[in-house]
Amino acid sequence: MSMPALKHRQIHQALYNFVNTEVLPLVNIDVNNFWHHFEQILTDFTPRNQALLQKRRHLQQQIDAWHQQNKGTPVSTQTYQDFLVNIGYIANLPEDFEITTDRVDDEIAKIAGPQLVVPIDNARFALNAANARWGSLYDALYGTDVIDNGEKNTSKTDDYDAKRGESVIAYGKAFLDEHFALSEGSHKNVKNYVVYYHHLLAFFEDGTQSGLKEPSQFVALSGHKCAPDSIVLKNNGLHIEIVIDRSASIGGQDITGIQDIRLESAISTIMDFEDSVAAVDGEDKVNAYRNWLGLMKGDLSASFNKNGKQETRELQPDLCFTDVDGEDYLLPGRSLMLVRNVGHLMESDLSQDEDGQFAPEGVIDGIMTSLIAVLDLQKSNGLKNSRTGSAYIVKPKMHGPEEVRFTCDLFARIEQMLGLAKNTLKLGIMDEERRTSVNLKACMFEARERLVFINTGFLDRTGDEIHTSMQAGPVMPKNDIKQAPWIEAYETNNAESGIDCGLVGKAQIGKGMWAMPDEMYAMMQQKTAHLIAGASTAWVPSPTAATLHAMHYHQISVSAQQQKMTERLSQYQNNPSEQHDYQVSQLRRLLTPPLLNDRQLSQAEVECELANNIQGILGYVSRWVQLGIGCSKVPDINNIGLMEDRATLRISSQHIANWLMHGICSKQQIEKTLQAMAKVVDEQNAGTAGYQAMSENFAQSFAYQAAQELILEGHQQPSGYTEPLLHYYRRLAKESISS
Repeated sequence: MSMPALKHRQIHQALYNFVNTEVLPLVNIDVNNFWHHFEQILTDFTPRNQALLQKRRHLQQQIDAWHQQNKGTPVSTQTYQDFLVNIGYIANLPEDFEITTDRVDDEIAKIAGPQLVVPIDNARFALNAANARWGSLYDALYGTDVIDNGEKNTSKTDDYDAKRGESVIAYGKAFLDEHFALSEGSHKNVKNYVVYYHHLLAFFEDGTQSGLKEPSQFVALSGHKCAPDSIVLKNNGLHIEIVIDRSASIGGQDITGIQDIRLESAISTIMDFEDSVAAVDGEDKVNAYRNWLGLMKGDLSASFNKNGKQETRELQPDLCFTDVDGEDYLLPGRSLMLVRNVGHLMESDLSQDEDGQFAPEGVIDGIMTSLIAVLDLQKSNGLKNSRTGSAYIVKPKMHGPEEVRFTCDLFARIEQMLGLAKNTLKLGIMDEERRTSVNLKACMFEARERLVFINTGFLDRTGDEIHTSMQAGPVMPKNDIKQAPWIEAYETNNAESGIDCGLVGKAQIGKGMWAMPDEMYAMMQQKTAHLIAGASTAWVPSPTAATLHAMHYHQISVSAQQQKMTERLSQYQNNPSEQHDYQVSQLRRLLTPPLLNDRQLSQAEVECELANNIQGILGYVSRWVQLGIGCSKVPDINNIGLMEDRATLRISSQHIANWLMHGICSKQQIEKTLQAMAKVVDEQNAGTAGYQAMSENFAQSFAYQAAQELILEGHQQPSGYTEPLLHYYRRLAKESISS
């Protein structure tokens, strides 16, 4: 296919047509002017991007050499730290500061609640996530194991189970009693609700009445005050809607007529171009950009067959109620959408220079997602995303403050290109690389005028931890790594650094994914830890999980937790030496790799770890390479569904590569386990349309070859990333299908 030529670059035909015919006419930007700036930005930023990648390689080479030189010699953490300072891995700490980000939507700055991450190339998933701002508590409870206390419901059928429904309703009304308590009595005994002046009153069958213990929790209603159709309550910044309909199936059987309790659930959603997406060429990328365009225009739709019926998804409108003064009370009907670009590593055939060199995909993502976001920024009505005039871009896999500075410079140039006010493009920093963790304050300083998000993620962060310390020695089994000192220091440092640098009230402090979408009872028992740690948001794997996790934010006030942490950190201002000692201790723990040291693993332990890791690798890679699915629920070796993306693949492949390097396992063991687990994965995917069994011909299976190479060549992959090999084998698979 011929590519349209600019002065010094060629543009992929699909991108050129998409931009010129579908985007630029809507944003009133001149075609020639756009492509001139597009070319100039790539010309200016490509060499910088390459230099940053070269610095990554050079630092890793020096770290590898240092570990090799000191192998078998006891070395103090301080000596290691001094070495990292000398080579420029650890940057100078900036003076104390607070971020100055402004024009931030409340969903980022003020409201604590769940966050979804969804592949942008799947329109249906993207719409489901955007519409997950509101979720049915009754549906979430009925369809999961929460009311079963984690036990599997073997009696569940397609027919409505009235007894199960009673348990759901009892749970829902207990939730109301716990977080929206009446002054007297229980919501389970309320006959009807009435709004009297500014107050919500609950009437019981015996004629008595009660108001809310906290009257200010009642904020709005729909319908008539004497017989509301719904009641809106607010707690810890989050709304719930009690839906009343005595003519409906559930409400008709309920003493109060409650048909449902709807919770404000996914407050924000990251529309992902990165780890959950399998986009390997220009056509894939343009299809993904087109979905982002539909979301920003507000007209994205997806039709599909569900239970024999054709259904269509569209974006939900905003909600309008009546407040206590009789005025309109407007609430968003959709999650606030952020967009995650790809990182610095990969190049794209969307554009190439005169020498045929592809352009940095992350730079193009920045330009394209910002250009499309202009549609939302220019809206005066309709389905708006940001109400403050900002566009939110999460940038993953940045290594240290120099790469953050690069991204901020890029955003500034894009703002000039698109005629946007300074700092319109807000930045989210993912703290998932070791060099970012140990320099987090310096990273935030570089982005202090546009920072709106930091978070932690165990999988990618551990993958980089293993790769960085690959030569230091064999690492612990994966589950043991979760208990190693560095991980607690990492999680604590992220939240404390965010609070110390003034993110509260201006930006999100986030925590990682709950990866088991079918284990909701366990999630409800464990995920409160993220709120207690001071995180204002945490990732969940589905809209249902968002509704359930939202209950945690009624249970725990994140703002109160953050205030406690702020007070504790402020004590250091009066004791600089204590603060210094604490920071030194945290950094030392961060820099302590999770090594086996003198621990000896049995052969059974090694084989079990290999089987678990390799089954997960094959389960994910087979879908990625064969079917182009970047994120899905993949059954593990015990047939428990895990929500997997490339981060899982990174940690698992690096883990085995490390054990292979240090002789914990052999190449023969790995190949034997690969073949055995390929058969397991083939059986698990036997009914998947388009799936090709790997075990029928290992040598001809692109998926099997990709998995094998990710392990055997894992130590040579840049920063342990999986994208280069995945892209290579996915393109081969696409070519074989098209031919």
